Amino acid sequence: MLTAKQHALLMFIHERIKETGVSPSFEEMKAALDLKSKSGIHRLITALEERGFIRRLAHKARALEVVKLPETATVPAGGKKAAPAAPSRGFVPHVIENPSPPSPDPFDGMTELAVLGKIAAGTPIAAIQHEQNRVAVPPSMMRTGEHFALSVEGDSMIDAGIQAGDAVIIQRCDDASNGEIVVALVD
Repeated sequence: MLTAKQHALLMFIHERIKETGVSPSFEEMKAALDLKSKSGIHRLITALEERGFIRRLAHKARALEVVKLPETATVPAGGKKAAPAAPSRGFVPHVIENPSPPSPDPFDGMTELAVLGKIAAGTPIAAIQHEQNRVAVPPSMMRTGEHFALSVEGDSMIDAGIQAGDAVIIQRCDDASNGEIVVALVD
């Protein structure tokens, strides 16, 4: 059973993902539900997640996925109602019979990237500077091309899982797709 606000938010998220392929921002959700603060949206999302209607996806901006819709969800004319979610299989343990000994060097196979400065997650700060440090990064976190690291300063990206003090890995490129988080130099 969902409250009216939870139901409204779930349907808003579902429709937005269906239209654009990306879940709405917290600001858009706040405006759609006519709430005064984003903390109300956080509480509603937590409640929907606890009831199994949505899932947060780690390490992605706007990381929400609609898992199921309530039985009373209205279906737009000509639309199809989402199929009920498959029942969860629960925890299935994976036993490793003969584990290999741990690698003597935890940084074996890692790539070192230069930390070139700080990036603002909030108010603007000075542009990328010179190398300040180095950070070891597993190759699986990088694509092809030139990469570097920046230290995050500020808290405006908390909803995307980016905290003040984090080191972020940046791939240098000339363009970005809609919905991607980017670093941009502003004159």
